[in-house]
Order: sequence, then structure tokens, then C-alpha cells
Amino acid sequence: MSDMKIVNFMALRKIAGAMSIALVLGALISLAVNQLQFGLDFTGGTLIEVGYEQAPSLVDVRSQLQGAGFDDAVVQNFGSEKDVLVRLGQTFNDKVGEQVLTALQSASTSSVELRRSEYVGAQVGEELTEQGGLGMLLALAIVMIYVALRFQIKFSVGAVVALVHDVIIVLGIFSIFKLDFDLTVLAAILAVIGYSLNDTIVVSDRIRENFRKMRKGTTIEIINESLTQTLGRTLVTSITTLLVLMALLVFGGELIHGFALALTIGVFVGTYSSIYVAANVLILLGITQEDLIVPPKEEVIEGEGFEEGEGFEQDLEEQ
Repeated sequence: MSDMKIVNFMALRKIAGAMSIALVLGALISLAVNQLQFGLDFTGGTLIEVGYEQAPSLVDVRSQLQGAGFDDAVVQNFGSEKDVLVRLGQTFNDKVGEQVLTALQSASTSSVELRRSEYVGAQVGEELTEQGGLGMLLALAIVMIYVALRFQIKFSVGAVVALVHDVIIVLGIFSIFKLDFDLTVLAAILAVIGYSLNDTIVVSDRIRENFRKMRKGTTIEIINESLTQTLGRTLVTSITTLLVLMALLVFGGELIHGFALALTIGVFVGTYSSIYVAANVLILLGITQEDLIVPPKEEVIEGEGFEEGEGFEQDLEEQ
């Protein structure tokens, strides 16, 4: 055993397992009842870009549009503070852009220019939904095959369970709080899969190494030591990633707010799952040192029934 102080992570494995099951069930129930609040990328709607002479307040722009009857308008900066993108979840007609422009001009002291007005069709949204779902399933399948070949099938199951756990919880949080789910959030979900997988691979590699190297110790003791050895790397990676994401959340604006929020949640959940979910699954599957022992190369001697030393003497005679 190592001289370092070993953290007994697995002492809380039953509590962590119960909490994970509760979170996943809660997320699934919310997804079934509330579903996801798909954005215009998926549902279809109208995109209107306007340019201001002076940078407007987005809060004022929303209020002006709500006063004109556009209650579902999503307003965000696009490119610069003077460029504003308005998203409307309603049927497109040739006059919607002019109606929005009129509403904004009447309430603004500076000139407003209509840059573009276009419709994102529902058919496009359906294709994006299907392709996005297939993309996530394909990513999980590739992960399972890679980990099975790189490590062992039990590690593969643990990694995929951890990834599914992370994705369901992130989607569940967006469903519970009815947050807008658009293509940037879908991109964040795929990034969460990559982040969580990277962390899980590092932990799995250390567990495999210690199973082969340590002659004494139970499965739980070996996993605890492996998790302790990788804890510093896990925390440094998570903290530095979160610092960047916090900056995006505060200063990134509404255009990437959903992306930053989903990835922030994913970093927390992914760090937790790489420690408890993947390791918990390994224990449940009964991982042992025998599973990871490299089989020795056996020398095959042609012919059977040799007495001890007979094969060696025959080789000398042939030479």
C-alpha cells in the first residue's frame, strides 16, 4: 500500500448510489411530464435581426416587444451590442419583420434598421432533433466499444452507465426548470460526454494499474487508493474548467448562456460520476484482479507424451 492517506470514497458508495438513482428517476419523470423546452432550432419559428444606431438595453427591447403582443420573444445580442437578434416562436408571414421593426422604432429614441427576417421550418427542427439523438447514441456506442477494447468489458459498462447518468441529469435539470434547449445546449451535452469520459478513463486506467500491481488489498481498498491518487488531477481539471465556464456565464451573453450552463452542470455531475458511479458499477459487477491479469504466453511443443527433458534432448539432436 502507498504511504499517502487513503480517502475511503467507497464508504459512501451506497448513499451515492441511492442519490444517483433518485436523481436519474426524478430527471426521467420530469422529462416524461414536462419534456424539454425546445428552442426555435428544433420547433421552428422566426428569426429577425435588427441594427440600432446606439446600443439598446435588451430588457427594454423585450418589454417593447411584449407590449406589442410578442410575448414569447427571445432577445439577445448578435455580433455586437448594437445588433439584436429576435426569435419568435410563431408562424412566419411577410409582415412579422415589419411589425417587429415598427414596435421597436416607436419605442426607441435612436434609429432601428431591419437587417433580416427569416423562418426556420418545423421540418428542419424535426431533422435536428432526430440527428441530435442519434449523435448521442452513436457517441455512447463508440465509447462502450473503445473502453471494452482498451480496458475490459466491466470498465466499459461502468463508463457508459456514468455517461448516461450524466446526460440524463443534465437534461432533467433543463426540463425541471423549463430552460430553453437549443443547438448550443445539445453541443454542451456532447461536450459533457467527452469531459466525463476523459475523467472516467483516467480513473479506470489507475484502477487497472493498481489491480495488476498491488498484491494485497480488497477490491474496495484498491479502488479507494486509485481514486485518491487521481483526486488531485480530477480537482485541478474540474476547477480550471469551471473558472472558464463561470466567465462565460457572466460575460458570454445570452447567445451561449445555455451552452455554458449545461456544461457547468455537466462538469459537476461528471466529476461526481467518475468517482462514484463508474467505480460503484465495477464493484457491483464484481471486478477482481483475475479480470485484469495479462495472460502469460504459453509455449506450444509439438507432439505429446514426452518424458521430462525429452523434448529438450530431441532439439539438441536435431541441431
